[in-house]
Amino acid sequence: MNRSDVRVGMVGYAFMGTAHSQAWRTVNRVFDLTVRARMVAVCGRDATAVAAAADRLGWERSETDWRAMVERDDIDLVDICVPGELHAEIALAALAAGKHVLCEKPLANTVDEARAMVAAADAARRSGVRSMCGFNYRRVPALTLMRSLVAAGRVGEIRHVRATYLQDWIVDPQFPLVWRLRRETAGSGALGDIGAHIIDITQYVTGQRIIGVSGLTETFVKERPLPASSSGLSAAASGTTTGPVTVDDAALFLARLSGGAIATYEATRFATGRKNGMRIEINGSAGSLAFDLERLSELEFYDASRPAEEQGFTRILVTEPQHPYMAAWWPPGHLIGYEHSFTHEVRDLLEAIATGTDPQPSFSDGLEVQLVLDAVERSAAAEGAWTHVEKE
Repeated sequence: MNRSDVRVGMVGYAFMGTAHSQAWRTVNRVFDLTVRARMVAVCGRDATAVAAAADRLGWERSETDWRAMVERDDIDLVDICVPGELHAEIALAALAAGKHVLCEKPLANTVDEARAMVAAADAARRSGVRSMCGFNYRRVPALTLMRSLVAAGRVGEIRHVRATYLQDWIVDPQFPLVWRLRRETAGSGALGDIGAHIIDITQYVTGQRIIGVSGLTETFVKERPLPASSSGLSAAASGTTTGPVTVDDAALFLARLSGGAIATYEATRFATGRKNGMRIEINGSAGSLAFDLERLSELEFYDASRPAEEQGFTRILVTEPQHPYMAAWWPPGHLIGYEHSFTHEVRDLLEAIATGTDPQPSFSDGLEVQLVLDAVERSAAAEGAWTHVEKE
């Protein structure tokens, strides 16, 4: 093995696989790292389709059996970009084979699977094997800056957290029954798909855990046409045959955080007109911070310590070289986008591998999110009863 190479094998090549491929292709062209990502193989079930994906996305070769790929001697890291039903099985096999693992969020479909993955990651760490859960929004520079300002005490004691993630891609009742709408493949619906992001981000930014919830979930369209084909978030219906939707379309919950803050969360794929609208606001005793994903390079900051005549929300354009990750990109004022968060993600993972440190978010962080998802579902099933989040 060339010691400067981390040889990557990726499972899955649709929406997330494409985003991850962009990151692996780009990371060493932008960041000066002591290791180099080498895109060795991408894996999928359809030989023709995965071969075409390998050519299009920049992989050296393709595979149709993820088990065989995991066992290859020329693979050092396995990147998991498939539906949640396969996360645990692939991750456990990869860790057992001594491979580093990057696993997309949510970590698993169940708490038991997530616990097994954490145990395997802990055991593998003793042999120098690293693992990371792919919550890419942690790597948006404005959100990383938000965390730094909170940690520095710039907003004081945190009192309120307000988080929403709104999409509308399944508003049409004729949209097909893709894997994200089936519990056996996805684990949950809007709650786990996009709610997991705002759970992780608020715990990351505040440094506080969600310890209790009162939840409500709803499935608005309970039957959908079976798909003839699907890719990412798009699909075509097969005809008149339908199947049951077995996950939530929307999830809302109240929460209490470990540091005393109270919070509200909303995740829905039925917010007509909202394509990918994520917003986080933190209110503290000394100020407030707000982030809107549709204005990805901006952060709003209210500093209550300023004189009354100067108070108001300040727009920080997060493009300066002093801002997180931004020194590697463009001159001040030049914006970056969604795909850059994945490049930052794999940059941090490669750096952790090179330095022998534990990357974040860890599988333990992924389990913490899984425990919140589980508590919300249990609360919703009990008509919103207050439900404590289990400890890791």
